[in-house]
Amino acid sequence: MIAELASAGVVLDTDARRLAEYAYDASNYRVPPLAVAFPHSADETATVVRECALRGIAITSRGGGTSMAGNAIGPGVVIDFSRHMSRVLAVDEVARTATVEPGVVLSDLQAYLARVTGNALTFAPDPSSKSRATVGGVIGNDACGNHSVRYGRTSDHVVALDVVTADGVRVTATRTGLRATDPADAAANARAAELEAGLRALTDEYLSEFRLELGRIPRQVSGFHLGNLLPENGFDVARALVGSEGTCAVIVGAVVTLVPVPPAAQLLCLGYRDVVEAARDVMTILEFSPAAVEGIDSAIVDTMRHRRGADSVTGLPDGGAWLYVDLDGADAGDVARRSSELLQQLRGLGRLVEGRVVGDPAERAALWRVREDGAGLSARLVEGGDCDDPRRSARPLESWPGWEDSAVAPEKLADYLVEFRSLLDEFGLTGVMYGHFGAGCMHVRITFDQRTDEGRQVMATFVRRAAEMCVRFGGSVSGEHGDGRARSSVLPTMYSPAVMSAFAKFKQLWDPHAILNPGSIVDPAPMLADLALADIQPRTWNTSFELTSTHDVDPFVHAVQGCIGVGRCRASSGGVMCPSFRATGDEKDSTRGRARTLQDMVRTAPTVADGWRSDEVRESLDLCLSCKACSTDCPTGVDIATYKSEFYDHYYRGRRRPLSHYSLGWLPTWLEATSRLAPVVNKFANPKAGRLAGLTDQRQLPKFASHKQLRRELGEPVEHADTVLVLDTFTRGFRADVAGSAKRVLEDAGHTTECRTDVCCGLTWISTGQLSKAKKVLAKTAAALDDGTDRPIVVVEPSCAAALRKDLPELIHTPAARRVADRVRSFATAVVEQSEAGWQPTTPLPDQVTVQTHCHEYSVFGASVQRKALAAVGIGQVREATGCCGVAGNFGFEAEHYDLSMKVAEQALAPALRATAPAAAVLTDGFSCAMQVNQLQPERDSLHLAQLLDPRREERA
Repeated sequence: MIAELASAGVVLDTDARRLAEYAYDASNYRVPPLAVAFPHSADETATVVRECALRGIAITSRGGGTSMAGNAIGPGVVIDFSRHMSRVLAVDEVARTATVEPGVVLSDLQAYLARVTGNALTFAPDPSSKSRATVGGVIGNDACGNHSVRYGRTSDHVVALDVVTADGVRVTATRTGLRATDPADAAANARAAELEAGLRALTDEYLSEFRLELGRIPRQVSGFHLGNLLPENGFDVARALVGSEGTCAVIVGAVVTLVPVPPAAQLLCLGYRDVVEAARDVMTILEFSPAAVEGIDSAIVDTMRHRRGADSVTGLPDGGAWLYVDLDGADAGDVARRSSELLQQLRGLGRLVEGRVVGDPAERAALWRVREDGAGLSARLVEGGDCDDPRRSARPLESWPGWEDSAVAPEKLADYLVEFRSLLDEFGLTGVMYGHFGAGCMHVRITFDQRTDEGRQVMATFVRRAAEMCVRFGGSVSGEHGDGRARSSVLPTMYSPAVMSAFAKFKQLWDPHAILNPGSIVDPAPMLADLALADIQPRTWNTSFELTSTHDVDPFVHAVQGCIGVGRCRASSGGVMCPSFRATGDEKDSTRGRARTLQDMVRTAPTVADGWRSDEVRESLDLCLSCKACSTDCPTGVDIATYKSEFYDHYYRGRRRPLSHYSLGWLPTWLEATSRLAPVVNKFANPKAGRLAGLTDQRQLPKFASHKQLRRELGEPVEHADTVLVLDTFTRGFRADVAGSAKRVLEDAGHTTECRTDVCCGLTWISTGQLSKAKKVLAKTAAALDDGTDRPIVVVEPSCAAALRKDLPELIHTPAARRVADRVRSFATAVVEQSEAGWQPTTPLPDQVTVQTHCHEYSVFGASVQRKALAAVGIGQVREATGCCGVAGNFGFEAEHYDLSMKVAEQALAPALRATAPAAAVLTDGFSCAMQVNQLQPERDSLHLAQLLDPRREERA
């Protein structure tokens, strides 16, 4: 059938790797498709649908693929609109509407509107996944978001929908009916008239049922929204289709309303003992007309701090659960007055532990990030461990969706949560709670065991019992995420047989042959069918890296299963991951796409075959820059750089490697020779010579430093030093001047230094997957540095510091390796520590700098480490290029990766350089980052932080 589609002119991707990527969304389910389509236009989409319909092939519409209910996976052709159909077609500021394609990402739409309207108008729905969720997706689910207390659901903001019907005809649904998208299309006119007549007859048949059972609470998202067809609602077909989860028509365009951006806003953060106490104050808070009332519990906060460091969550008042309350308005003084009055009234009620106004923008952003990352953070909770050290963790507690989206009227929320927690206790389950308290919608991820038959039966029984309880409270089994494969089977618990019959007839009118997103809402698939965790190979995947596990699952399997599909790696802004996806826009090049391919590799009946020898996995990992940002930015801590290194180690055993694996992978060995012959080597080193080593000829090779230069910079060795300064391969081989600066800065801070030039972090072997050699090197390094003291080990190159801090104990499983890792600091971290101890640099410093934080330092030592170091020494104006430079060790020097390397540079570094005055200071502690700056602006000399702080900086200049 797929061959027939291709012969009919339908362009499809049927690669095994691609099918693995699209077999999953953010739910518990896995359904491999037959093919994936990436249409460029509505007409091309109509062709895909029409040809599939002729052959009875199922069709699933997909945007960001972030559905938690299994709404974005299907057995036939998956149509991904996010790749090409992502434009904003028109903005009408007078009518306050925007015309958009279905694949436009919400945050991109909001950013576009801010530019063209001067931040006057925006699209209101803002689910936590807004940085990767698409307009088509939020229409499909009738998503709401953090500010739904003020702005309602997506259905409240839809004016018209351009759709392709199940037989490939283009019609437009409006707020008063249906019409042909092209008035000259006779077939479309006939189909629109036929549909409209059928929908009017359906409404007449079920008038009383629609009025009594639908639209009872703000977040009644479950089922079809047929109440919009009632005469008193204007026969609003557009809004009736919102929330239909792609089961009735394929959305190819939308006209949506825009709302004014309030000029004044203030965030209150309120601490409570638990979520029930917080819920009891919601009705009082709603009296003050807030724009948002969002909540989280302590489990999410603890996990955030453990994974990203103690300072990743700041500004929280005391408590075990928290509400974020956004108050806004036209006047800042009025907003401040209302905030004060609300705090006073809540204190008088006696449930509030502590409340505060969060004024600092950075604190507000950090707090909202905890809320927005709730789904991912709660997926693998940390039980115990030291939150200051992300490498130290107890066995994580897993939680899953399935009953994560119920809603009740806000006034019933507290009592509902009391009974719900009792139900959890009855089943011996833990629920991690966060969500839209002001709208009565709770997102609860639960510790279901989906890997065993017994655990799956517990999940099914619990969901049925929870549905019955929710209905007793007058609630909805879905308040935002849709029903999908997770909850469609319990809809008869919520609705009468008559309404269920109306749903079936509505679906039949639109999709008579049931090819659109089968398995959701009408004639649903069994809840336990197609669970991703129910089919994993019972084998051991021997690894060099020490990986943790739960439930007696192989550690490598458990590690790659860390991806639950939330898709933050697909965001176009914020954080650092995933630079390759931001450059290509291809799911293949996202952290999620790679993790899903690896997950398929470990299945009993995989789409991706051949295990460690899989060419599909090799292709998936090829454009990973090993920046390690995903290990921090991914809410579940997926570390693709580590998995890539492990996979390459197995894949290339007994095979010829790329030339760069020998030239750059063995760089520390070659540098031992070049340092003795540096003048001669530099004379002949040029891009053309690099081609012989598998390197690009478009990048200038660095100048090699000599042993003599290094000895001159370091001077005489010091006995009984209190600090160890590790001069890594890159510093010794290319930046001897930085070595001298680092030594002088530490001495200026009152320290004596032992300079170690005899150790190596093994990074080049790790990044190219040559782990046997890496372990030998690291074992020697651990033995050399484990000297029985607790002296800090300061490493000049941040990537080497990160390797010694994180990779060393994961590859060398000895107490010595752990002791050495605990002592390691990056140079910027050492500067912060010295400043906190009272030191300030003696050299004059500029008022402002531009800094490129190395990705490995970002991921291992903290996202703000460079900014903190610069603030500590008194530099307040910092332009930070937050993003990968694009070189990433060997990646940007490899001929086949050069073009992508330069595209990645355009994400953050290149724009920051263009905005920096020619004479201004640019900091690049990472050697790779310095090389990229040199490539982008050859006339500019970048500095290491040590050079900026060097007491002899002006003299040496």
